[in-house]
Order: sequence, then C-alpha cells, then structure tokens
Amino acid sequence: MDSPKDEEVRQWIIKSQRDIKVARILIENEVSLLDAVVYHCQQSAEKALKAYLTYQDLVFKKTHDLSVLVEMCSVFEPHFQDLEDMADTLTPYATEFRYPGDIIEPERYEAEEALQMAATVLEFVTKLLPNKFSL
Repeated sequence: MDSPKDEEVRQWIIKSQRDIKVARILIENEVSLLDAVVYHCQQSAEKALKAYLTYQDLVFKKTHDLSVLVEMCSVFEPHFQDLEDMADTLTPYATEFRYPGDIIEPERYEAEEALQMAATVLEFVTKLLPNKFSL
C-alpha cells in the first residue's frame, strides 16, 4: 500500500495529466476555446511542479506563480532552471483570459505553444519521479 505522500504525489500527476488532456480536446474544438486551453496548460504545469515538491516533502504556499515553484524545485534539481522561460510564459495564463478584458483569448499559436510547454514540464517532472508515479 502506498504512503499518504505517495498517493498525494500520484494525485497531483493525475490532475496534471487531465489538464493536458482537456487542453488537447479544447484546442481541437470547432468553437474557439483557446482561453480555456492556455488556462489548463498553466494548471497542468503548476500541478506537475507541485507533485515534485510534494515528493520532496517541501511544503509550499498556495500560488499560481510557476516561476516561484520552479525556483523551489531547483533547490533539489538545478535543471529545473531550464524551465524558467516556460514558467514565465505560462504563469499569466492562470488569470489573463479568465476574466473580461481587452483580449478575450490568445492567438492559436500561443495556445499551441502553451500546450507544448505544459507537456514539457509534465514530462520533465515525471522523469525525475520514481516509476511508481508513471501512469
């Protein structure tokens, strides 16, 4: 039986994977839903990073700032710094298109880029975790 920590890490990874799946479904939708695509990409990356921090037993404050999470992860694995540009790009998507404003949704290329970045973050994290967290 898995420890409570292992189960929490697994749940973070599952939620991250589901956000990626949702983003992929939405980007293919006939109706433009690119605002939701980038939101779920940001969420996927955030949850993957939080899975890693949970695995490392590091308590983290509630935040959507991926740069903060990347920095925290870098304490354990310096190569997390390679994700900094992706974190900077994805972080605003937690809120940028979630509320009324001047621009209602990103360009398609931005959504495609966000999807690739989120997948990269998730893959990076899962490669660092033991195989028991691979689903």
